[in-house]
This record gives sequence, C-alpha cells and structure tokens, in this order.
Amino acid sequence: MALCVAIHAMGLIKSFRWMQARHAADRIQGFWPSVWSLIRVAAWTVLLHITEIMIWAIVYAAGGAMKGFTTAAYFSAVTYTTTGYGDLVLPEEWRIVGGVEALTGILMCGLSTGMFFAVFSKTFHINDDDPAQ
Repeated sequence: MALCVAIHAMGLIKSFRWMQARHAADRIQGFWPSVWSLIRVAAWTVLLHITEIMIWAIVYAAGGAMKGFTTAAYFSAVTYTTTGYGDLVLPEEWRIVGGVEALTGILMCGLSTGMFFAVFSKTFHINDDDPAQ
C-alpha cells in the first residue's frame, strides 16, 4: 500500500509541476491546447493506476495467491477499482490483503480526482483570486 501511495503521490506531483510550468509559460491558450493538456494529465493518471494494479498483481502471483500473472492482474484490476465481480477469490489467508488493495484503490482514485479538479481549475482559471477574469 505504501509503495502505491508513494508512486501515486510522486506521479501526481510531477504532473502538477508540469502543468504549473506550462501555465507559467502561458503556453496553454485556447480551447484545444487546454483540452490536450487535460487529456495528457488523465492519461498519466491512468498509467499511474495501471502501474499500481500491476504491483498488486505481482504480489499476488509471487505469493501464490493467484495462479499466473494474467489472472493476478485481472483480479487486481477488479479489486483495485472495487468492481468486485466475484469470479475469482483469494485464499483465506490473503483475503485481508484484497481489502487493503480495494481501500488503496479508493484512496488513490480520490486523490486522482482531486488532482484532476485542481488541474482543471488552474487550466480554466476557475476560482482565481482576480474577480476580473
């Protein structure tokens, strides 16, 4: 869990700093450049989530909780996103780990949502202190 939080935090900070640099340089002007910036941030955020899902999958596969990496990756994606189809279940001694992954996924998705809103607000000058804008 701590590794996922660290990856996500570092990745979002990198994304936010990139957006700040672009904003400071006034490169984001107009509708389409702003849209493409948001698409890049969203894609980067999804990549972070996929990386974290794969880390959980490695843990499940290496620990013998799931047979094979592909199965572990599928289970991890379903658990991290809290979709929970129920077609695969962890052995009894691993069940608490599945719950921790689901909780981690909820927290990281919430963090991503907050970050995306911050980037969106900055890109479109929402909540700026200057009432003239």
